[in-house]
Parts: sequence; structure tokens; C-alpha cells
Amino acid sequence: MPETTLEVTPALLIPPHLVGQIQSKLAYVDEAIAAARVAESGDRITLALRAAGREGEIEAKVQRVVQEMAQGGIAPRVEILEDHLDRPVSYAADPLAELLARREVYEESTGIFTFGPLMSRLIEYFESRFLELAAHFDAQPYRFPTLMSAEFLDRVDYFRAFPHSLTFATHLREDLDIINQFAEKAKYEGRGLNAPAEFFSQVQALLSPAVCYHLYFSLADHPLPDGQLIATSVGTCFRYESTNLTSLERLWNFTMREVIFVGSKDFVLEHRERSRQFMQAIFEELGLAYRVETANDPFFVGEFRKQAAFQTAFQLKYEIRARLPFKDSTLAIGSYNYHQDFFGRHLGITLPDGKPIHTGCTAFGLERVAYAFLAQHGFDPAAWPVAVREALV
Repeated sequence: MPETTLEVTPALLIPPHLVGQIQSKLAYVDEAIAAARVAESGDRITLALRAAGREGEIEAKVQRVVQEMAQGGIAPRVEILEDHLDRPVSYAADPLAELLARREVYEESTGIFTFGPLMSRLIEYFESRFLELAAHFDAQPYRFPTLMSAEFLDRVDYFRAFPHSLTFATHLREDLDIINQFAEKAKYEGRGLNAPAEFFSQVQALLSPAVCYHLYFSLADHPLPDGQLIATSVGTCFRYESTNLTSLERLWNFTMREVIFVGSKDFVLEHRERSRQFMQAIFEELGLAYRVETANDPFFVGEFRKQAAFQTAFQLKYEIRARLPFKDSTLAIGSYNYHQDFFGRHLGITLPDGKPIHTGCTAFGLERVAYAFLAQHGFDPAAWPVAVREALV
């Protein structure tokens, strides 16, 4: 339990469009922070600390985050492509309490959940609807590993952009004494294993943070044979979010179904837009209240201002944000993305004319879609939209 509260007055007033972004980044400021809240007015930060005694040091770190993210920050112009947030819904409570009571979800550890039959059937059904999009484009199926190469992630600057969310894969070093010591003494103590860091190997792989990256890595250092490719895959993604791992809104590991486009700029942008148009009818059948708007990825502090502004200015990312009636808020359940020629340049993938390929993807977070659906329509199938009720009841 937190032992003390620290109130911080930021040296810079935090603008409204950065309140949520800065609050999420405060989870990574110091291990002593159990929770953080930025006032909507942007003039106060409240930290719950696990222990007292280092308040001055922690406040200095907080001020650094505010300075780097808020100084000179200009509110982006949000473009809304679709707005169906007023679509009728029949439920107003947080579904998590009911899911826990029914043992439909079980939290094994922070951000790690097991799902029961109801959630599993909903996830399977929603994925089948997203596969309609893949079939519409005759997307080629791919299967990707859960592990991802550290070498390739380095080539695409992932360590610079998203270091805070990485999950590392390692193993015991090939040393008889180390393996024997681990086998005899390893125990879970406090917040983790008691094994010393020197027992573990140097990191060569990480748990995959994204599905589409695997496809780009498989195409690296070669011309794209036909000049264009549409692929689809589903995979488990891992993004560590510290104290932001709350409810089913943010999971340490989650499942993404993606339809991926590789080719010329016009090819990728055309198919991204066709994806959005195709999905409108499906979301209407699902009775989903949502909005599609410009957004940015959760870049870390040092890269945030530059990269977020770039993404917004060039409309590289549109989020599908579903309404959560119980908290009068929205949750990103998917996105329509355009990466320009970033992966083509960094990975040496070229078109027949020698120019770097462009890439994009349409991605859906399956657990979030199921959670948002229950938040809007509840547990009584009689209140569900016809398409969902007929498929599952």
C-alpha cells in the first residue's frame, strides 16, 4: 500500500491535450510511484508513493517529464472521419465487476488475464468479422512467432521510440553452476524472482510488440517481388504499461488481428481508406458506438513531441475509439495506420523501380473490442444487436 502522497506543482502548466499523455508517462518516472494523477486543469500532479524519503528526487524527475513533453507543445488539430458515439447502447455499468463475479476473467498477475467461455466466444466472433475485411482484399495468411528479433527492432529504431513498453525474453546462461543454483534456490519473493541478473543471458529476442513488424522483417533486404502485398495475421502483442495496466482496458499481453498493406504510397493509402469504409458496415451491425479520429502512438518522453506532431500532421494514424458509457470516455479498439516509407528505408525493401516500399495496416485489439461491446450492451443477449445475438445464442 502507498505510504505517502506527494503533491507537485508543475513548472509549466500542462495543456489539456497533454494531460492524459503526461499522466501515463509518470508511471515510468520512478519505481516508488504507485499511482499518478494529473489534474484536468494541468496545474497539479498527485503521486502516491510506495515509500517516503525521496520526494525531492522524484519531483525533479516529474518536472523533467513535464518540461520535455509540454514546453512549446501545440494542441494538434484532431480530424474526425466518423462519429457514431451517439449510437444507442443498452448498458451503463463497468462490465469488469460482473466478469470477475462470473469467473469469466481471472487476473493471474498485473495486466495478465485468463478469459472464460463468454469472452472467448465474443473474441472469436469479432475476429471472424474482421476476417471478412481480410477476405475482401484476398489477403494472404501469415503466422508469426511470439518472439521478435532484437537485431531487427534495433534497425527500425524501436528502442528509441518505445523503450518503456518493451518486454524482454531471456534464459539462464549455459553454465552448470548457475543452472543448479537457480534450480535449488529460485523463488518468487516480493515483486519477482530472487535470481540475480547475472544468471540470465544477453537479450537476443523480445516478446513481440506488434504483428505487422514480423512481415516487414521477413521482406527485409530484398525487392518486393510483385511490387505489392496484402497479408493478414493474428498474434499476441506485449506492451508493458506499469501502473497503467488497469482493468481490461490495458493489458500487458493482448491479441491483435491485422490486415497489412505493402506497396506504393497510393496503393497503401487507397487500401487503408477502403478498409475504413468496409468496416463501417460491420461496426454498424455490431451496434458499436465509436468514433474514428487522428491520433499518435505512445512515444516515450524524449521522442514524444517530435514524433507525435509528425504523425498528426501527416495523418498517419486514425484510431477507432469505442464509447465506454460507464465512465463517459472512449477506448481505442483499433486503428488505420500508414507508415510512409519508414520500413522500406530502414529494412531495405524496394519496389520494382528501386524506391522504398510504403506500408500500412488496419489493426484490431480483440480483447478491447469484446470489453467495449460488453460495456455498451451488457450481458443479456436479448439486448444485443441482432447479428451478435444470432451468431452466439
